[in-house]
Amino acid sequence: MLRSLSGSRFFGLTPEYRLNMFGMIHDIVYHGNGGFDWHTVYNMPIWLRKFTFNKILDFLKQKNEASQPTQSSGGSRQIDFAKPPSDIRAGERI
Repeated sequence: MLRSLSGSRFFGLTPEYRLNMFGMIHDIVYHGNGGFDWHTVYNMPIWLRKFTFNKILDFLKQKNEASQPTQSSGGSRQIDFAKPPSDIRAGERI
């Protein structure tokens, strides 16, 4: 019986790689808004699947950053109570 040098008895994908691959396929199909089906993404070349996944990831990051409120646009602000700003005094309402 032939054995591989890696100790594995079969040639295939590692469990971690499979998990990452199926997670990537899921994300492309889910966030592709109906533009992709599972079989199309599964049979995509690896470089194209990674490119598509990274483009969707970049788009979602930009969308999240755009929806985050900025500090200068409103009445609320984040305060670090360990080092409060000098314009806030103890017992004073904000």
